[in-house]
Amino acid sequence: MRAVIQRARGASVEVDGAVVGSFEGPGLVMLVGVTHDDDATTACKLADKAYDLRIFGPEHAAHAHGEEAAREVSAADLGLPVLVISQFTLYADTRQGRRPTWDAAAPGPIAEPLVDAVSQRLRERGAVVATGRFGADMQVHFVNDGPMTILLDV
Repeated sequence: MRAVIQRARGASVEVDGAVVGSFEGPGLVMLVGVTHDDDATTACKLADKAYDLRIFGPEHAAHAHGEEAAREVSAADLGLPVLVISQFTLYADTRQGRRPTWDAAAPGPIAEPLVDAVSQRLRERGAVVATGRFGADMQVHFVNDGPMTILLDV
């Protein structure tokens, strides 16, 4: 699995002009791609790794106390929300020509349950999780905080 992890000051996703998922304040935006050999174990590993990344600073931990407020912390440490968006284009192959191929991206029947498994694992960890709609034409809006963008492969 592959994800683009972005620290955000707020985020929303629209489908057909209606907001289907959002959060306010600091949190994570996760664009999640699935390839053919991924499974539920990979999905849990990706969710845990992303939620535990120490990419939030003292300015995000204003409500934290003592040592935690003075160091970099994770979204898990702060109990921050996450917006999870399926993104098959993360497995685009652009090595030849000008037209990407999507052969490495898993088809919907494989990918959708695994993107759902990422969201479910985050919820099990205590995160408030918003999602887009799998396979829909989505418009994702957010303010990248930092900017902070990390490519994560598991």
